[in-house]
Amino acid sequence: MLHFENVGLRYGMGEEVVSDLNFSIAPQTFQFLTGPSGAGKTTLLRLMLLSLRPTRGTIHIFGRDSATLTKDELTGLRRRIGVVFQDFRLLDHLTTYENVALPLRALGRAESSYRAEVMELLRWVGLGQRMNAIPPVLSGGEKQRAAIARALIVRPELLLADEPTGNVDPGLARRLLRLFVELHRLGTAVVIATHDLQLMDQLGFARRMVVGDGRVDIFEGNPE
Repeated sequence: MLHFENVGLRYGMGEEVVSDLNFSIAPQTFQFLTGPSGAGKTTLLRLMLLSLRPTRGTIHIFGRDSATLTKDELTGLRRRIGVVFQDFRLLDHLTTYENVALPLRALGRAESSYRAEVMELLRWVGLGQRMNAIPPVLSGGEKQRAAIARALIVRPELLLADEPTGNVDPGLARRLLRLFVELHRLGTAVVIATHDLQLMDQLGFARRMVVGDGRVDIFEGNPE
């Protein structure tokens, strides 16, 4: 699904932010992306999404060399990816319900075919009473949950999430984690960036990708 080969990234003429990255994300797998603050977790997620292009090396996505993709082809491939970044990117003039339903509207689906599905997901993430509220009146945690629901509603083949449980209480964090696990069981490959060790310890089967010093070390299961 994703394959990095000797990937490096630098900004301008500075030193490389990440160097010699070699790893793969297989279909239907679950991995945590972790490491200290500033280590490059968000940068790596943006490389996976191809919103950043590497300065050297090769990234294959869904079997395609990213360097050969046209703009339209890249847009088509990104529709197969669900993304939760920390800036949320909700549209302030739309309600919570409308923001979550937006990817389905973009696919041309009639509202009658997805309304119940969107409402059920909003209830699951604790926003059943806030579906008609607009983002400016939502709390940070509510915006985060709306962004998670929007990413999950299309059942993506690949989910990239940057600290998706960072602004919620531990009980809701566990509930959201169960939602990610269920999506994984339905066939989605999941990559969650987090520094929460207790959250990661709940999933002994998940692979850990540890970012530090511009590289990625990979551990199967819970490393010491």
